[in-house]
Amino acid sequence: MPEHNPAVESAMEGELALLTPKVRRSPEQVGALLHPDFHEFGASGRHWSRAAIIASLAATTEPGARPVAVSALRGVQLAPDLVHLTYDTEYDGSRAHRSSLWRRTEGRWLLWFHQATPFSERAT
Repeated sequence: MPEHNPAVESAMEGELALLTPKVRRSPEQVGALLHPDFHEFGASGRHWSRAAIIASLAATTEPGARPVAVSALRGVQLAPDLVHLTYDTEYDGSRAHRSSLWRRTEGRWLLWFHQATPFSERAT
């Protein structure tokens, strides 16, 4: 059984919150979880800045949307202020392997970097 790690647990809580429609629709809530230097390489191949991802999520997340399905969520603390998470998602028939780096900044865990790589059933 994995040992209790508050840093990893905090990063996982933030990551899972970012996948809920309620948080995704709120620029304030998303912004509160993203590091000022956040960037992402999305499943589409697009490079997202902090401002672009906040605006896109707010504009495209429907009020009745389902949460993103998450599986195989794992985390490791790489350094005192750095946590790496990996997991898989499925949403509207699309699947992606995901990797996130969370940095403790001013006492709070913030998402600093995220990457999604699409995959199919055959590739697993």
